[in-house]
Amino acid sequence: MSITGMENNSNSTGLTDAENRLVDEIGAWLKENNPNDYSLVEERFFHLKSLGAAVFAYPSIRETQFLKGIIHDEDHLAESLLAFSTSSRLLHIPTKVVAMRSFLVAKFHSFSLLSYLANDREDFREQVRTIIYSVISTLMAEAVYFSCLEDTAFSHNTKASLADDLIALWDSGMDLRGVHHLSALRSLWIARDAAPPSFGTMDGNTELLRITIDLEEDWRDFLVEESSNDETRWALEEFLFGLSWEEIQQVRSRLSRYGISAIGYDEIRSYLDSQPSYSVVNHTDPKAIYDFFIERRDACTLRKRVSAPGPKHTLEEIYLKYRIIMELR
Repeated sequence: MSITGMENNSNSTGLTDAENRLVDEIGAWLKENNPNDYSLVEERFFHLKSLGAAVFAYPSIRETQFLKGIIHDEDHLAESLLAFSTSSRLLHIPTKVVAMRSFLVAKFHSFSLLSYLANDREDFREQVRTIIYSVISTLMAEAVYFSCLEDTAFSHNTKASLADDLIALWDSGMDLRGVHHLSALRSLWIARDAAPPSFGTMDGNTELLRITIDLEEDWRDFLVEESSNDETRWALEEFLFGLSWEEIQQVRSRLSRYGISAIGYDEIRSYLDSQPSYSVVNHTDPKAIYDFFIERRDACTLRKRVSAPGPKHTLEEIYLKYRIIMELR
């Protein structure tokens, strides 16, 4: 019997047919070369399938008592969904939303195991990594949708459309709109990793030039459109330097105070009173990418809560919102 059992569609197991086939192919290779690893993968994906079957057995989010009666009311739907964005509302959130988040985390760990065990097979490695990036992007997409629903610049009709996309994400476990933006987001992460911060004068021009060279015209259009937006600039600096906005101001203040023209990578930690707020990240580790995103998002949330200066949204949120706006025009 194959690891994933009989061919199933995503509505019954949470895995697409292509994902099931890939798991079976890797399983067959492992069974021949390392039976112990095969047994580990077989068990892990059996439990993932079981969890997926339980999650997808729940009715559509559209059928929950919370949304019945308002699902077609664009004036109240977005506001109602925003209640799901705060952890304090956990017991008010439909079970399927919470269960789907757990399933996506389990899916991430299961395919991360495959990535580790099949690392010597380049053909498998890239396919698995694409799935992992897709899961990470789906988890990030939820935050982006909430950010869009909060944005007063979006019309009621646009918010209704995005609310519908968010519900579809919760129902399917996939960001059906975001799949069009996955390659752009992944390219941004790869370009950042290929151009580690040199710090220097802390103006970010060198880092920005390096990643811009490797990205598509859409990114350059985004920079031109957002060039006068302080929040975008601040979020971009956090992304480029891997430091919080507060830490960047601290380093710049010290450079100015002591008349220092430039700073090296190895000197940054000595300029801060503590360890940097954000994790070190590279594009080959999707978990680190997500951690870096969440750390910045949480810092943005805190700034909003206490009305502190600095970015209130991450660069990924701002960039994806820009792409969504362009798509909806």
